[in-house]
Parts: sequence; structure tokens; C-alpha cells
Amino acid sequence: MKNPGIALVLLLSLAGAGSAQALDGGIESLRQTGKAFAAVAKEASPSVVYIQVEGKPSSPVMGRFVPPFGEEWPFGGEWLRRFFGDQLPDKRPFRHPSKPEAEQRTVAQGSGFVLAPKGGAVPGKAYILTNSHMVEDADRIRVKLADGREFDAKVTGRDPQSDVAVIEIAADGVPPLPLGDSSKLEVGEWVVAIGNPFGLSHTLTVGVVSATGRTSLGINDYEDFIQTDAAINPGNSGGPLVNLDGEAVGMNTAIFSRSGGYMGVGFAIPINLAASIANQLIEHGVVTRGYLGVMIQTLTPDLAASFGIAPNAGILIAQVQPNSPAARAGLHQGDVIVAFRGQPVGAIGRFRNEVSLTPPGSRQQLVVLRNGQRKTIDITIGTLTKDKMIAQGEAPGPDILGLSVQTLTQELAEQFGATPGQGVVVTQVKAGSVAAMAGIETGTVILQANQQPVATAADFRRVVSASSHQRRLLLLVRKDKVQRYIALRW
Repeated sequence: MKNPGIALVLLLSLAGAGSAQALDGGIESLRQTGKAFAAVAKEASPSVVYIQVEGKPSSPVMGRFVPPFGEEWPFGGEWLRRFFGDQLPDKRPFRHPSKPEAEQRTVAQGSGFVLAPKGGAVPGKAYILTNSHMVEDADRIRVKLADGREFDAKVTGRDPQSDVAVIEIAADGVPPLPLGDSSKLEVGEWVVAIGNPFGLSHTLTVGVVSATGRTSLGINDYEDFIQTDAAINPGNSGGPLVNLDGEAVGMNTAIFSRSGGYMGVGFAIPINLAASIANQLIEHGVVTRGYLGVMIQTLTPDLAASFGIAPNAGILIAQVQPNSPAARAGLHQGDVIVAFRGQPVGAIGRFRNEVSLTPPGSRQQLVVLRNGQRKTIDITIGTLTKDKMIAQGEAPGPDILGLSVQTLTQELAEQFGATPGQGVVVTQVKAGSVAAMAGIETGTVILQANQQPVATAADFRRVVSASSHQRRLLLLVRKDKVQRYIALRW
């Protein structure tokens, strides 16, 4: 080009035009995103309600909340706080200054959303999904709708184990919130939390799905939480977590917080789980759960190597309850469950939920690995009752180990609830040893070593000696009537 100056001006002009177009395009994209959130709020808000609960305090003075498992919570001793509004776990409940102590009342506030029952709408009645802890011991429940109407509500049913409750009001014209499919949620998806934090009605916050399938948090008995960074605060409990299609994909339940407020980590019950339990509460007033009758534990890499299978290939059966559905179906201790109802088995919490939601009396299929071979087993699901709860939990997880043992005499067998000739008892655990580090305690009964029954101390020593070159030992132990596998390495 004859005039390079003109060329430079043209290039700068084109670059400037490109930057302006890019800026305009970015702003337009943000504008459309904002409109999407506004559309979700407009669509979902009429179904979200404000809940206020009144009740008598359980004692004249409420001190600081003490977790049922002491201070050992999954996040370094931090309490996963519930959302009780004025009645936060580490504060005294609300007191009316002019009333005597006997007449004092607690006031809690939270959220909920209208649910369309599986059996169809009931004229003159609206069902509301919320948290069980919100309405526990309530003397009076008041519900305020987005249109300003207020109603007294009554509890249709509660399930404290999952923290799901349904309440009902005598009202027409309250739109139910459409339900999504929480099993299809992916990490990174946009979600919207709607509720009443600190009593500020119909507040909307936006974030993403941070994780799915969160279990073993110690919040509920049945856990499979959605984790989100959408801001959730006291008063949001029971409110919906909504996707961009305006569908509820979860119910907000708990936060991890040092201050009692938002810190970027919130948890919601997946709507598939919450709705299934809610419909049972509406239809029957109680929840009936399925039951297998097995103690299960995570298949750690050490355990997987001991059984000669791939890590995370399934869930290990540590114990089969006598006369249980599992026993009648022929499941064995040491089987690894790899599929249930045609779906692969992964996390223990999710498997436990799947079993609990399976209708009792129904016939289902389990696929297990036994001695390296896949076996398909038909099983009739039983009904879980309180006396069978132990068979549903995860066996305590193994760490590592090392010890001294003694043959079980009749006297020792009676002392430790064992049978003579079936196992050896740990009589000493050396501090700092493999056994101590694994958590083995005096009084633990070792039933098997490397899947071989041990009847005497000599049997045990023989198996340990034979395993010395592998530097690995698989134990089946019994402590406090609970059996579990422990894989030792040294």
C-alpha cells in the first residue's frame, strides 16, 4: 500500500469497531441472562410461601446447641446450621419481655413451596413442601402467600430422617411449582434459590450447582445433597432450589457457616427424593422404607486389592442379618454389590436411598461380584422398622492395624458376645502400631484373616505369617455386635 498511515488508521478503525461489537455482544448476553433469572423469579415466586412457626420452648432456658456427635463434624468441627430465623442454634430463643416464663414462646421462620400431589389436586386444599425441622413441635403454623393472603396450616406428615415435611392450608388458586429431575443435574448448572432469609419475603439469589451426591455430612439419616453456592441464609430453609426452566430441583436445607450466615456452601435435598417422601406423607401420613438386611462399607483401594477387584467397583457387604431379605436371597458376607435395579452402584449414601425408596414387597435384582464372578440375585425387598435400622447403615470405615490375640475361651466368649471356636479376641494393642492406627481396640474379635476362619491364636498367627511377603492382611472383625472388614498394610 502506498500510504501506510492510511492502512494503520483503517486497521485501528476496524479494531475499534470489533471491540465495540464484542462489548455490545457481551452486554446483550448479560442482559439476556438477567432476563432469564427474572423470568424464573416471575414464574416460581407465586408458589413460594413464607412460614412462621410458634411453639413453647422445651425448657425455660436454651443454651448453646450441642451436636449429637460432639464436636466432630465433617468440616473440622463446624456445625452445619439450620435456618431458624430468630431461633438460631447458638442463640437463645425469642422471649416476649412482658410475659412470665411459663408463657414464653419460641418463634421460627422459614420457607416452603406448593406441591402438586401425585394423586392429583384436592379442591380447597394446598399442600406445601418444607423441612421437618421447621415444623417440629409447632403449636401454630402460619403461612403467607406471595399475593398477601395468610392461612393457618396443619402438618400433613413429617419424616425427620430425611428432614422432609408436608403441611396443608385450606386455599384455592395457589399454583404448584413444577418439579424437575434432580438426577439429571450437572455441576456448573445455573440454579436459583427463592425463600425468606431473615424474614425478607421472596428473596432470590443465584448461583451454580457446586456438587451433587454429597453424603456422610451428619445432617440427616438419609443424605444425597445438592451443594450450591447460591446464597442461602437463615429463613431459606424449606424453600426451593430452581433451575432455569422454573422447575424445583431441590429443597434448601442447610448451610456450612462459621457465622450463621452465607459462606458459599449450601445444601439442598434433591427433589426426586423429597417429592417421593412427600407423596407418601400425603397418601399415608408416614414413610415406609425398603430393607435389605446388610451392613455395607465403602470399597477402599486396600479392600479392593484384598478382594482382587477394581477400586470403586461397588459396595462391600460386611455383614448379612439373619432371617433378612438379603439372607433369604442368598447374599454372602464379602459380596460386592455392583448394580441394583439395573443401575450401577457407587456411593453408599445414594445406594441406601435407592433401597429405602424401593417399595417393600417388590421383587428386584442385585448384581454382585463373588470370588471374581458376577452373579445376578433376585431379592424381595422387606420393610424397614426401627429394630432393623442397624442393618441399613454403613459399617464403620476401616483405617489400618496390628495386635496380640488370644483363643476364645468359654468365659471370654460370654464376655464379648462371641462363640468359642469362632474367632480370636484382641488382648493388647500397642500404641503407634498398625493395629492402633487402624482403630482396633482391646476386645475386638477377629473372625477371619484373609477370608479364612480363625478358631485359635495359632490359626491367626499362621495366616499372618503366610501373608508376610505380601505385607497385606484382610480381617473380618466384630465389635459391639457389628462386623466389618479391615485391610491392613505394613
